[in-house]
Amino acid sequence: MLLFNWLCIVLLMIPMIMSVLYVWAQLNRDTVVSFWFGTRFKASYLPWVILGFNWVIQGSMVNELIGNLVGHLYFFLMFKYPMDLGGRAFLSTPEFLKRLLPARRGGVSGFGAPPPRRAAPQEPAAGGAGGGLFGRNHNWGQGNRLGDD
Repeated sequence: MLLFNWLCIVLLMIPMIMSVLYVWAQLNRDTVVSFWFGTRFKASYLPWVILGFNWVIQGSMVNELIGNLVGHLYFFLMFKYPMDLGGRAFLSTPEFLKRLLPARRGGVSGFGAPPPRRAAPQEPAAGGAGGGLFGRNHNWGQGNRLGDD
């Protein structure tokens, strides 16, 4: 029994951590994170940076890849497919877990915020400003000059 438990922890720990990290990175994709020696990049790249880093250090990336794939599948079925593509929700948190672990406690809410729904594409207004690439109209705005307050 101890050997079985040890094998489960050793074999499944990295994929589980990587899948949770992948979902966090997708929910907080614009957050800037730091890695070794102050390397900074957006959180959406963190699971892939860790995968590459472990490949260089250990020569293997199987556990990290499995974790990223499981995390991607969960993120797609939980957030992307129902919200962006209008499909039905395949996954939901059981009610007893919602009662046991409430999402809001003391002004802090749970695991992150789901990404906002993608807005429906709008038809460009006729005679808009700026011509643009491939016939698209752009309204770039006035902008700010450097040195202005």
